Amino acid sequence: MTTVSTTSTMEERTLDAAPARSVVDAFGQQARKNPGAVAVTDGARVLSYGALDQSSAKLATALRAAGVVPGDAVGIVLPRSADLVVLLLAVLKAGAAYLVLDPHTPDSRRDTILRDAGPRIVITEEPVAAPGSSWTTLAELTARAEHVDATEAIDVGGEDTAYIAYTSGSTGTPKGVVVPHRAVLRLVLGARFLPVGPEDVFLQLAPAAFDASTLEFWGALLNGGRLVVAPAGELRPTDVTALVREEKVTVLWLTAGLFHQVIEAGSRDLTGLRILIAGGDVLSPSHVDKAIEALPSTTVLNGYGPTENTTFTCCAVLDRPMGARSVPIGHAITGTRVYLLDEHGAPVPDGELGQIFAAGLGLAHGYLGAPAATADRFLPDPFSGVPGDRMYATGDLGRRLPDGQIEFAGRNDRQVKIRGFRVEPAEIEAALRTHPEVYDAAVLALPSGTGHSLVAYYACDDTIITAGLRAHLGETLPPYLVPGRFVRLDELPLTANGKVDRDALAGLPLPERGDLSTDYRAPGTPLEAWLAELWADLLQIDRIGVDDDFFEAGGHSLVAVRLTTEISEAHDVDVPTYAFYENPSVAELAALIDGETSIEKEPR
Repeated sequence: MTTVSTTSTMEERTLDAAPARSVVDAFGQQARKNPGAVAVTDGARVLSYGALDQSSAKLATALRAAGVVPGDAVGIVLPRSADLVVLLLAVLKAGAAYLVLDPHTPDSRRDTILRDAGPRIVITEEPVAAPGSSWTTLAELTARAEHVDATEAIDVGGEDTAYIAYTSGSTGTPKGVVVPHRAVLRLVLGARFLPVGPEDVFLQLAPAAFDASTLEFWGALLNGGRLVVAPAGELRPTDVTALVREEKVTVLWLTAGLFHQVIEAGSRDLTGLRILIAGGDVLSPSHVDKAIEALPSTTVLNGYGPTENTTFTCCAVLDRPMGARSVPIGHAITGTRVYLLDEHGAPVPDGELGQIFAAGLGLAHGYLGAPAATADRFLPDPFSGVPGDRMYATGDLGRRLPDGQIEFAGRNDRQVKIRGFRVEPAEIEAALRTHPEVYDAAVLALPSGTGHSLVAYYACDDTIITAGLRAHLGETLPPYLVPGRFVRLDELPLTANGKVDRDALAGLPLPERGDLSTDYRAPGTPLEAWLAELWADLLQIDRIGVDDDFFEAGGHSLVAVRLTTEISEAHDVDVPTYAFYENPSVAELAALIDGETSIEKEPR
């Protein structure tokens, strides 16, 4: 049997006729319905729906006074906070689209994105001297807003752009995905997978530049719920679960890597959840089984989808043990059609492998200023019967199971997910080749203790210290795109047709230590030996010396969180992640645990 679509056109018509035309309209309905209800909490700060409505309206007026007009993009470089929520809503009320960049994005990458997007204004936390767009701080904008009378929000429709999200690009240049209001409404209003209402509490944990935040922000605020903004910075699994318990969170979204860590850390603080969603990468069946067993009153979901189809395309309700089976990605969500097609564009029979194509109300307009790239991935939909309908070629492979659910089966190109972010290895390779001593490079995503990790193979005449390569990449790439391991080769292996032989690279044994800047010094105490063994296991390096730098050896924030959790459980010592960042060697960390070095409070 061949199945083309998993969502009916009747469901699309119903959603398309929803009472809200835009995010602004939907939020306004909630604010008028219950202005005194709590909309956002951020530590001790509490904003009601009425207060959020008024504050965002005044800020929108200030934006318009600063020259923002409908259709503009507004750049935002701010950490997670209640103020960020107010600003996002204000941008939409001004008829503009928000473009959020992580404050830790390297300046060169940030400037590349801003040149491409051409925002009317860029709003930051601290003053920035940078070329191009007009820059201002949020404090300055807020001060101006205090002296204006709020005007009516711009009339915004479903096809107007709500936000622009940049993804890793295979050409070495990030691509801006242009997402309309109707795509956001399709995700959070009337969706079968997300039956939420005013009694629900969402945790805002994802970086705002990551499209998972779309579900968090607007899933709460367009349904009358409460949005709890997590503290800025990296949080350990125990920090996350404590927030869930203390704030009585009912809806939680976690990337696959963080989901695995949270479940490993224990689920007793999660029992108040109604809905737990994990996704962004392949889920571990054993961790899903642990979650199902520990949280019998919680609906556990696996969410799948590219940014180009607005956060989720499919969702699976995980209500029975996986055992040895892979975790399915489920059925298309409301307002979405999913096709599994062969290389000729014909539907494959159920059970056979095909490329996943997504269609329906969640589709982005395309890539900003890139008509050729848009035409390559956003194709005419021959199955809809509606002239002009399109479908998006995800590049993912899947098969339909006997129960109608879809099973994810990897990529048909080289794109991978690392810590929930979509990664094009070609972008990293292009950045590596800009190093003056590197004349060829290839990057693979190999299995690791935290999902997948990036390994860079580079060809050069003389060995380059890993720290130098890492620093070079850090000038242009965000942290999640910097490989954890670097392997020097005289030349890269080639296939018979002259292409890089990636299978041969994957089969090479990784060097014992890599090109670290420190000489190996053996552990001198049982604690140092235990830490070195733990590091080696998680970083998949045979020998870790007590002077080796954690980040130079390939560590990143998720592994740091895992390490501090293991330390807490084994030694009953709370090592904050920021303290670990300041003491990133085995010797320094052992001194912290032994109390030889004091743990200062995190600077504010």
